[in-house]
Amino acid sequence: MQIPGVTEASNHRVNEVTIGATEAEGGTRSHSVTIGGAKTLPFMRSDGDLGHRPLVAVDVLDRPPDDWSDLLLEPYRDVVNDPGEWAKKAVEYGADLVCIVMEGIHPDRGDLDAAHAVEAVSKVREAVGVPLIVWRCEDDAKDNEALPKVSAALKGERALFGTVTQENYKRLTGVCMADGHNLIGEAPIDVNMAKQVNILVSDMGFPLERIVMYQTTGALGYGIEYAYSIQERQRIAALQGDRMMAMPVIAVAGEYAWKAKEAKTPESAMPSWGPQLERAVTWEAMTALALIQSGVDIITMRHPKAVAIVKDYIDKLYAS
Repeated sequence: MQIPGVTEASNHRVNEVTIGATEAEGGTRSHSVTIGGAKTLPFMRSDGDLGHRPLVAVDVLDRPPDDWSDLLLEPYRDVVNDPGEWAKKAVEYGADLVCIVMEGIHPDRGDLDAAHAVEAVSKVREAVGVPLIVWRCEDDAKDNEALPKVSAALKGERALFGTVTQENYKRLTGVCMADGHNLIGEAPIDVNMAKQVNILVSDMGFPLERIVMYQTTGALGYGIEYAYSIQERQRIAALQGDRMMAMPVIAVAGEYAWKAKEAKTPESAMPSWGPQLERAVTWEAMTALALIQSGVDIITMRHPKAVAIVKDYIDKLYAS
């Protein structure tokens, strides 16, 4: 007997957020990108519109990293002293967006000033045409000092700025609203806390259609199945009509994957684990793929070989 197909359509969808502005739109980007728009659970094509395809952002630090594995540093070794040249290399490796990580302004990682942050993002802005993400250093005082000036330097570019939290959201929300940028709301892996951040930001008048959610996650083997379930619950809430949970999602793969012992342990210490580069690249790629399957719209990555694996996988998903 033939089993009838079963579909579960929704009348609601994930918000669409456009990042980047061309010259005609008041910016300097060669193009813009749009994320979100899904009307179904991830890749359930039979249930409705899948929305826009997931995008890969490649991290570019504002200063040379001092804690990266040599294997990760190797593809960028000749450009890490110049964020603009580093961004060019990231685009060559397939970046849909460049994510500028403001690590050097952190008090424990250089304690560089706001002028340094502005110079770094300005170099990236001039070097590449892809849309930009700016990621905070995670020290509230330094972020509140530097990010407003970075926002002003990128005014008109419709960049994606992150992150704001329940404890520290007012300053960056205000300047991004004034300068026309999008905003990333950060919360621990908790649906209610993520919703609360969105409520706080929107209560300041920030448009829901310019908010992207970020729930802190780990790498493969470090609680990613729990992160997957939370992302899935967020998508279900959006499809059920919860406006405060209808934002597209960004997740971090590269940073967390390369901190995992499976990626950073040398082959000499664990010969049974196989070649370290192959292992580390696989760890990053599988972390990213799991998160994409959970419904993430932007994934941040680092190693070009992992980027290639993930982009090929996305191509195949959207070819069927």
